[in-house]
Amino acid sequence: MTRPRGTDRRETIVQAAFEVIAERGYRGSSLGAVAERVGLTQQGVMHYFPSKEQLLMAVLERRDQWDLMGFSRSEDSSSLGAAHLQQLVEYNATRPGSVQAYTVLAADSVTEGHPARPFFQERYTRVRAWVADLMERQEGELPSGLTAEQLAPIVIAVIDGLQLQWLLDPDEVDMPESFRDFLAVLGIKV
Repeated sequence: MTRPRGTDRRETIVQAAFEVIAERGYRGSSLGAVAERVGLTQQGVMHYFPSKEQLLMAVLERRDQWDLMGFSRSEDSSSLGAAHLQQLVEYNATRPGSVQAYTVLAADSVTEGHPARPFFQERYTRVRAWVADLMERQEGELPSGLTAEQLAPIVIAVIDGLQLQWLLDPDEVDMPESFRDFLAVLGIKV
């Protein structure tokens, strides 16, 4: 089954925008830069995405879809736990461009008036709940008597912090190994 040409063009534009944003950040990117990368005029890009904000939201939504496609390996969601988080960190270590774009956009989104702020607020709410659910499934007691809900933002902070350090110095920071060490400190075996 073939996809319509417009769908392919939209996908190409989103991919190019993803790359431009990863390189320059949202504020440093432009529809013109995206257009140049895909061989269109700025008006050509605007035919598919009437504003830079709409293109940004398409990039964010598509990135999450790419993540799900590339990381939906578990057959039985009831068996998920910290090992799943370890697999996610290992998977992210294979995609520096995606990690960089996410890191840049997440950091940018804390600035006043950033169009991705609501997206990231909602996403972190969802991710905290997901991580808390994974922590609930761990056998044994969580460290220091913490609840899964208390531990979730700490786990996310460690993952995000490791991603940033890995992007800045990939030869010195082994992201998967460091996350394994963090889980060991928590007393969680994977």
